[in-house]
Amino acid sequence: MFQRVERIVRNRPAPPRGRRLMRGLAAAGLMVASAFAAPTATLAAATKGPDTVADTAAQVMDAVVNISTSQTVAPSRGVPTPELPPGSPFEEFFEEFFKRRQQQGEDNAPRRVSSLGSGFVIDATGYIVTNNHVIADADEIFANFSDGTKLKAEVVGRDTKIDLALLKVTPEKDKPLKAVKFGNSDILRVGDWVMAIGNPFGLGGTLTVGVISARNRDINSGPYDNFLQTDAAINRGNSGGPLFNMDGDVIGINTAIISPSGGSIGIGFAVPSNTAVPIIAQLKEFGETRRGWIGVRIQQVTPEIAESLSLGKPRGALVGSVTEEGPAAKGGLKAGDVVVTFDGKEVKDMRGLPIIVADTPVDKQVEVVVIRKGEEHKLKLVVGRLDEEETKDSAAETPEQKPDAQPPVATTKALGVEMAELTPELRTRFKIKDELKGVVVVTVEPGSVAAERGIAPGNLIVEVNQEATVTPKEVQDRVAALKKEGRRSALLMLSDAEGQVRFTALPIE
Repeated sequence: MFQRVERIVRNRPAPPRGRRLMRGLAAAGLMVASAFAAPTATLAAATKGPDTVADTAAQVMDAVVNISTSQTVAPSRGVPTPELPPGSPFEEFFEEFFKRRQQQGEDNAPRRVSSLGSGFVIDATGYIVTNNHVIADADEIFANFSDGTKLKAEVVGRDTKIDLALLKVTPEKDKPLKAVKFGNSDILRVGDWVMAIGNPFGLGGTLTVGVISARNRDINSGPYDNFLQTDAAINRGNSGGPLFNMDGDVIGINTAIISPSGGSIGIGFAVPSNTAVPIIAQLKEFGETRRGWIGVRIQQVTPEIAESLSLGKPRGALVGSVTEEGPAAKGGLKAGDVVVTFDGKEVKDMRGLPIIVADTPVDKQVEVVVIRKGEEHKLKLVVGRLDEEETKDSAAETPEQKPDAQPPVATTKALGVEMAELTPELRTRFKIKDELKGVVVVTVEPGSVAAERGIAPGNLIVEVNQEATVTPKEVQDRVAALKKEGRRSALLMLSDAEGQVRFTALPIE
């Protein structure tokens, strides 16, 4: 989708001084905005902006710090000797050159490298916020202040999912720290003026001005993406630095940029303050995050699914399955429910529900509004705590089974698949768990919508439009009834051989 979304840090070898080596620190295709900012032609520069931001900048500048880190890098294995044809005129030269380097140990010694990023003081007692990628794997971390003070920092806690870290320094007795406060990022509008202060390219105390270009950006960097987009110049070294509103409140933490070249092109991303504040509070109190969890697997509500469920337009998050004995199961949520409101907050789409749940305090009882078979239901559940070590929920994939010389099976064709009643022989053939029920898919028509949507032999059709099915005739009858009602698609609940379920809508021919 994006040309190149990057989180960027400025890295350099510690010795010799003056030598600056900039390295991109890539993570899942993201370049960290940790150390750079250069002027670019932006919308802000082309239109009339505020008369001056000098007064606001003077109030907050001293709270912004440069974060410098160092770490020991393991020795490289050396550069292999090029393979040249026997008798080549350069053969002896290359052999002698590379052999001498190996004997002298030039490629085998550990190296010290350093990197530069940004951060800002949120508490005069010494608490500093930055990005996690700025201080990841660092052996030593220092906060460098505008007056030349350099304080060693310790990591209080970090959050890899939103890319935040909280540091602690001990202020010098005669030099109290200047702190800034967070503002309300929810009230920001596209077009509001903002300013970024940070350490681009190692140039500490650099200020750039722009506007909020967009809100709620998902750049595929994590499960809780909800970035502010700005055209204020953000470059390598800006990572972890603050994005201020015109009142001098921090409304974002600069984190990533889109950059084909590695420099700013006026598309930068910041973690909203309202996303960061509860996480930072948890890191300060517990040294770790404590996110809410309810135990559901969810899907996007597509236009076809919305039509099948009589929702009107796509909205909410479709519950694919519910974890046994989890908070959702205890609260009465069922597969096929569409969550439209959680704890008084509207769930606009699938991506919104994990963000809302994660921000909800653990052990809080909340009201959940769901659409079930066209009717609205209000449920109550108690939010649990997410195990941060758990892998992200994703639909399980069942490889297509290709058994050899299987006995013939009586099948019925509908919706682009051939299906059959689930017999002991088919259960064995597709390794379907004993407790699972439904109509088994035997073959899928190549090039059909069913094939495009990932339906595979061995899948079970458990429900058609939220009505249970155990025989092929029940599937056919339900599809025929939907066609008579004027429906254009049928909503199927599918299960794989392991019992992982999902929903998909197929057109009725």
